[in-house]
Amino acid sequence: MVKLLVVDQHPIVSKGLELVFNATRDIKFMGSVDNGEAIFEFLKSTPVDIILTEIDLPKLNGLTAIRRIKSDYPDTKVIMFSGQSEEVYAVSSIKAGADGFIPKTAGIITLREAILKVHKDGMYLSDSLMQRLNKNSKGLKGSTYYKKLSTREVEVLKLLASGKRNKDIAKELEINEKTVSTYRARLMKKLNVDNLVDLVNQSNTMQL
Repeated sequence: MVKLLVVDQHPIVSKGLELVFNATRDIKFMGSVDNGEAIFEFLKSTPVDIILTEIDLPKLNGLTAIRRIKSDYPDTKVIMFSGQSEEVYAVSSIKAGADGFIPKTAGIITLREAILKVHKDGMYLSDSLMQRLNKNSKGLKGSTYYKKLSTREVEVLKLLASGKRNKDIAKELEINEKTVSTYRARLMKKLNVDNLVDLVNQSNTMQL
């Protein structure tokens, strides 16, 4: 029996998954939380085998949460279950420590198979993603810009695009403000822009 925690800020998603998995024999729905920080409060009292989490989370984003989970709970597997673009975020998620990436467009059967596969074998990636990884082991063959960005740069870009200040980004990613400024300058150079407005506009064209 796989013990599952669902992390999503939308109650309808969590409730829907609860109903689905309560009807299965091999996956046990242990509960849900709606923000990244709450994951760690939950795990203090309730151990789970797999965490199914979205990238977009209040308080602590999914990529940063994965790093902390892998550090504090190394035996717990994490699957990113996201509405964000697989082409953009799958590799960043895996690099951050995720054991799988499933787009929210996937069916229930695929989701169940992925959870069981990760529990047994430790990794799940879609066939299309595996093909892209095989063609380019350093990253996805999608956006030319995104192939230039590190996982941390993707995180910072996403937070900048959401309107967060350097101070807020530093707190969420647990880095100092000077480091955020360095990432911001690096992003502008890599994306060939010279101001924040153009940087955000560029991120929007990348489906952030």
